[in-house]
Amino acid sequence: MRVLLVEDDPMIGQATEQALLDAAHAVDWVTDGPQALAALTDHDFDLMLLDLGLRTMDGVEVLRALRRKDDTLPVMVITARHELETRVDVLDLGADDYLVKPFELKELLARMRAVVRRSGGSGAPQIVCGELTIDPATHEAEFRNARCRLSAREFALMEALVRRPGAILGKSELEQRIYGWSQVDSNTVEVLVYGLRRKLGATVIRTVRGVGYFVDARS
Repeated sequence: MRVLLVEDDPMIGQATEQALLDAAHAVDWVTDGPQALAALTDHDFDLMLLDLGLRTMDGVEVLRALRRKDDTLPVMVITARHELETRVDVLDLGADDYLVKPFELKELLARMRAVVRRSGGSGAPQIVCGELTIDPATHEAEFRNARCRLSAREFALMEALVRRPGAILGKSELEQRIYGWSQVDSNTVEVLVYGLRRKLGATVIRTVRGVGYFVDARS
């Protein structure tokens, strides 16, 4: 998934960013509220990780501004504020989950997966698209008679396609879903698609020449 990380502590931000990258997520990291709102205006994300104690514009105000626009983006608060009243107020404002610092990165990743599942209307841990099944927790994929574990980037590409079955995603959109704002080589997506087809079969990802790629929910 593509994640907007809003965190002004350099050590926590770097550690969280690296953990998300290692788990095959695209991460865009900003350090204050105005940057977060600008990023939300200009880009599409699957989840926001929001610190409350920001130096410029409190995280509560960021959340309030987001929900005031009826934006349904899943928001997970990560903060040192542990008071019950704060937790209740933030959840009532529209946060989807609340995790108190310090936290274990494994728990953060599991909670992220749960929030995104709920936002997509599913409680199942695996994502099924026709004959294709992927597991966000293990990065395993199964298609027809093939089953394998995917690399972080292979899984990120496959997840982007599976979460929008039948939709044709262009190369630039897939690059953003996999790498966020990072610069990538021009043939990166093609290399990943080639690798996925070798592992799972030539028809697991379909190509619309000159347009992009999709997975067929009926296949």
